[in-house]
Amino acid sequence: ISDLHLSIFQDSERVTEFQEFCDLTLKIIKPLVVLATGDLTDAKQKDTIGSKQFEEEWIKYRNVLNKCDTLQNVKWLDIRGNHDNFDVPGVNSYRNFFRTYSMQGKSHLRSYIEILTQGTDKYAFIGMDACPEQGLKRPFNFVGIVQDNQLKELKDMNIKAENEANYTLWFGHYPTSCILSHKPGVRPIIGSGHHSLAYLCGHFHSMLGFVPNMYTIQQDGFLELELADWKDNRMFRLAAVDHGLFSFIDIKHRDWPIILITNPKHALYQLYDKEPIEAISESTHIRILVFSPNTILAVRIKLDDGIWETCVQSDREHVYLHEWDPQRYGPGIHHIQASISYEVGREKSVTQPFSVDGSRMKFGVVPRLLLMLNFSVSLQMLFGFATVLSVLPLCFLRFMKQKLLVSVLINGKVNSWVRRLWILANIDKIFVPIVLYPLYMAAGPWAVGELIDGYIGVIFIWGIFVNGSYVPGSFTYGYAFVQLFLFQGPLVVSTAYALDKRLQLSNNGGLINSMVKLKTFFRNLPFLILFFSQMGMAYTFWLAYGTIALVLGPIRLWPLFLTLWAWYHASRMPLRKIRIAAVPWIEVNDSTGSYNSIGAFSS
Repeated sequence: ISDLHLSIFQDSERVTEFQEFCDLTLKIIKPLVVLATGDLTDAKQKDTIGSKQFEEEWIKYRNVLNKCDTLQNVKWLDIRGNHDNFDVPGVNSYRNFFRTYSMQGKSHLRSYIEILTQGTDKYAFIGMDACPEQGLKRPFNFVGIVQDNQLKELKDMNIKAENEANYTLWFGHYPTSCILSHKPGVRPIIGSGHHSLAYLCGHFHSMLGFVPNMYTIQQDGFLELELADWKDNRMFRLAAVDHGLFSFIDIKHRDWPIILITNPKHALYQLYDKEPIEAISESTHIRILVFSPNTILAVRIKLDDGIWETCVQSDREHVYLHEWDPQRYGPGIHHIQASISYEVGREKSVTQPFSVDGSRMKFGVVPRLLLMLNFSVSLQMLFGFATVLSVLPLCFLRFMKQKLLVSVLINGKVNSWVRRLWILANIDKIFVPIVLYPLYMAAGPWAVGELIDGYIGVIFIWGIFVNGSYVPGSFTYGYAFVQLFLFQGPLVVSTAYALDKRLQLSNNGGLINSMVKLKTFFRNLPFLILFFSQMGMAYTFWLAYGTIALVLGPIRLWPLFLTLWAWYHASRMPLRKIRIAAVPWIEVNDSTGSYNSIGAFSS
């Protein structure tokens, strides 16, 4: 289970249904262990922007677990997420309520290993805490960090698991794509264990539901499985190991009965280097796990287009069996369908692909990208591209020779936009501040303020200094990319358009006064929208980090002044200066005989 986000302000049903999950669902399933992979509490202010740790939320979390009688026989392993680390200046801080109220916090402040026994098998569970040592307030607390000493600890845990357990499952809050570390990184450590089957995580919330089933097999050979949140979707995952084969299913709370086909295993999730895949072709029985609060009347299965056949319950509770001959199912992908009848006239079924010969299936492109790319490097590349796009075209037009301009002229709309950008690029009072803003974002300090309550810090795009520590920049690059996309681009376009339209209106004296006013309104409207949108962004920044960070925050104040500056000069600059900036363009058009939409004028 992941991303509980228990809150004292939002959606009280999260707590009551979480209690129901512990009291009813766990009582029926009776798992060996429950893994709670972070964001146990919400830690957001009532306005949902500001962030801090609320002890009441942690008390709610612990009270639910204390009331759950099932946990006397079930191991509960929890780990911190970024929300559990908001506004926490170190693991030993009194604000680190995970240490006080979680099940594992008193024994394990950070990453840890637990080895549990079921039957003759031993299972190692390695919890990876990638929370930064300095828990910044949101939004710059999105990416996990694993320091070199923590990498060494994880290696030691992996060696212990290899020596003492039959199977190893890793769990943590952050997907591996969202964890900063020095080489070799966390993926090779997880994958180096021959017994390491999967890494279970949360954090991405299935991208607000747009990317369900966010699963992949990493190049290091292990499954990485992101779980949709409990917060809004009430999802949890049931996993099982059957004769060395790892199977799982994600379930919505109260969606009964739960059906998990463990043999034959789902073809998409086969781990050829870590699992005994031949166990499928050598098996004698189909095996299905079924859990329900209601009486199960019948469990039936159908293979491909065959007939429905009834399974029998084994001597183990919740396990249903049916004899089969896997050799009857040749190369390629086949399908097994399981149907459960319960109560009177009610039925639920699931379908699962499988292969006997080891035929493979492919994961979706988007889940693979989100889980396999390096999140930090991707954001850096986006920001770099946006910065180049914001600066180079204007610089190119400003310093381009007239002869070169002749060769790039294009008739139509593209030509008109080149002209508009040319005019902007050749007006110093507008060009200089507009080009300097993205360059400053890449180098200068963004803000100075209380990034953690009681601790003043400085934000740069490449890193954050607070409480005597350095937090490498990562999400900052994404924040800057969005800022350039939503502000810098629209500002350049709006300013260039306004300058050009003023010039055209000045040479078109035949327009009636009402038409001039209407055109002036629409010319100024983008500046109004930009200004108020940036006001909203400044307000959210103030809610997040306070007054000092806003006052000493060029990242948020400068866009307001820059919008007003560009708006004023685009509207009030003497027409003579705009015409001077446009003269080279007109001369080139005249020499080439191109259509001149500005018209003839004198400077």
